[in-house]
Amino acid sequence: MRTLREAKASRPLRALILLTASVLSIPGKALADQNYSQQVFFENSLSPGSYFYSEGTVSAPSKLQLIDGKLPVETSTFISGPNALALQWQSMPDGGWDAEINLYNWRNRDIDFPGDSLYLWLYTKDGIRAEALPKIALRDIARNFTAVLPIGSFTSDLAPGKWTRVRIPLASFSGASLHPFDARRLHTIIFAQGTADGGAHTLYIDDIRIENATAQNQHAPAAPEIIEAKGYERHIDLKWKAPEDASVAQYVIYRSMHGEPFQPIGVQRYGVNRFADFLGDPHATASYKITARTSSLRESAQSAAATASTHPMTDDELLTMVEEASFRYYWEANEPNSGMARENTPGDDDIIALGASGFGIMALVVGADRNFVPHEQVVDRLLRITDFLAKADRYHGVWPHFLSGKTGHVLPVFGMYDDGADLVETSFLMQGLLTARQYFNHDDEKEQQLRSNITRLWQGVEWDWFRATPDKDALYWHWSPDYAFHIANRLQGWNEVMITYLLAIASPTHPVPASLYHTGYTAEGTHHTYGEHHTYYGIQLDMNYGPGSPGPLFFTQYSYLGYDPRGWHDKYTDYFNNNRSEAMMGQAYSIANPLHMKGYGADAWGLTAVDGPKGYREYKPFTEDDGTIAPTGAMSSYAYTPQQSLLALKHFYRDLGAQVWDIYGFRDAFNQQQNWYSGITMGLNQAPMAVMIENGRTGLIWKSFMSNPEMAHIQQTIGLQPDGNK
Repeated sequence: MRTLREAKASRPLRALILLTASVLSIPGKALADQNYSQQVFFENSLSPGSYFYSEGTVSAPSKLQLIDGKLPVETSTFISGPNALALQWQSMPDGGWDAEINLYNWRNRDIDFPGDSLYLWLYTKDGIRAEALPKIALRDIARNFTAVLPIGSFTSDLAPGKWTRVRIPLASFSGASLHPFDARRLHTIIFAQGTADGGAHTLYIDDIRIENATAQNQHAPAAPEIIEAKGYERHIDLKWKAPEDASVAQYVIYRSMHGEPFQPIGVQRYGVNRFADFLGDPHATASYKITARTSSLRESAQSAAATASTHPMTDDELLTMVEEASFRYYWEANEPNSGMARENTPGDDDIIALGASGFGIMALVVGADRNFVPHEQVVDRLLRITDFLAKADRYHGVWPHFLSGKTGHVLPVFGMYDDGADLVETSFLMQGLLTARQYFNHDDEKEQQLRSNITRLWQGVEWDWFRATPDKDALYWHWSPDYAFHIANRLQGWNEVMITYLLAIASPTHPVPASLYHTGYTAEGTHHTYGEHHTYYGIQLDMNYGPGSPGPLFFTQYSYLGYDPRGWHDKYTDYFNNNRSEAMMGQAYSIANPLHMKGYGADAWGLTAVDGPKGYREYKPFTEDDGTIAPTGAMSSYAYTPQQSLLALKHFYRDLGAQVWDIYGFRDAFNQQQNWYSGITMGLNQAPMAVMIENGRTGLIWKSFMSNPEMAHIQQTIGLQPDGNK
């Protein structure tokens, strides 16, 4: 059994509608991810030891060095720090080997390389004759491929101890598959045995790009300026400013410790002006300089140095650190025209996600309250967001799941029938907007305007339109102007849509009857089962999602970021207690670890829906588990399980931080069983960490949302009973 969200996310990727032309017309930093996606094939490996997106095969008597079937990672020398790929082989007569480097095809990546040349940086300690270099072939995403070419035809002998950039014109490759090879859709680079010279060779490969040959004669960029170096317990955050310059491929971060010379330690893509250096030592001092450089290594002068120190932090300080880093995703990585949250980064620059933006608005409230940024600047951002939403596509007052940040028009990312209203994402958005309406309650002109904007948006949502069937006994997820209720996803629990019913019932202008909570969400009178009791590891759960599993943790979070479940129950459960038990059970499952996944334990838990090693999966105990943990699962349970979540926070940060911590806090997911670490940040996953940690600490978002007059009596309206636990 799959959730409605899983069914949407699993539709074929070929249905993606990516408005490349629109994206490329956005000036400046908005281009960062798209240029990165359309130029960079390999930059560095997030996984230590070996590169996840590689594989190799060897036929004796030839030899090829592999680690668990993948190419090793080299950390002592590189172009794009902190590592390069190591190709180590011995080519023998009658033998053979091949090694594949695959593209990291993250969510919404537009695989469209417009360049005319393949560029590789190559390094060998001892030197390699050109004729001893491997052969190379290419394969596109449709698995059409080319014939092999000798790399040595495009370079002279490689000198020892020196990086050499090799250019191979894509026009040099000839197709060898049944259907034509499409270089713009390149997915795999294959290295294969060349001359069987019997010698042992080691070749380091780094910074693989597809670019135009005419773009290589570039000037040296201007130097960046570091504006902040701030130490935390185990890492130092760097922030800089730099002139806009489309020739810049990377910013290079240099570090010095103990008075030693500055050495490069990492890179950041153009348009992202922040870097997290995880030192692992709570008593370290480091100095930094930053340069800007082109892909051909024309490099700016180094910035002035900035110095910071790590220091031990209290539990409270660690919680604030996670909240602030998660908040930054919505403050710094937002789509610039709308001010709203991008679906993911890196990704498609133009895709903004409505539900993630609603979560992000609640994170902005946290940021304003904790002074991560000035209060007035948050108000200005929210005015921009509400102005954009007022002009964006709506269908019976309901926004789509995704909008173009540039145009405000619908983006049917999940296919042709997903071209209209999305009631669930709209409810997530409204949960955030109504929270902001109550929090920003000053009598000045801007905050009055903000509250007025939100009220108009709220009043315009026609919740009652989405009672699709003649019985009108439930709400439906989607409506299309061309295909009506074709998708026909009836909203019924247990899942993430309780908030949709609460808002629809509370609407001041287009309400639905309170009875829909029972006939729709709890599905009374239907064949759907709601509220099954099960006990796992001695923990009783009142909700059961499917046979053999309580479901993913996001069910306990998305509807309860704003809606406070404490103190009320229906005949099925007390939702706060059930949600707490689900989080406790999630930890207990990792302790028991029935599938023997590497890294699981009391301090490593949190199965929920996330992009894993093989794409989107709805991870849940027992029935959907490949070793992937999403930090948002445990962190966003803090309001229910503060001790257990804090235990996970300390482990994720202190023990795994070199791979798991980044500029927007915890990475989206990781899998120690498969040595995989996510390279993207998701809008749906960062905000719940900030919001639910804050709810556990102060109840801020719960208090703000529940103070809306429309929500004052919602529990009584739908028939919940007080239980005295509030």
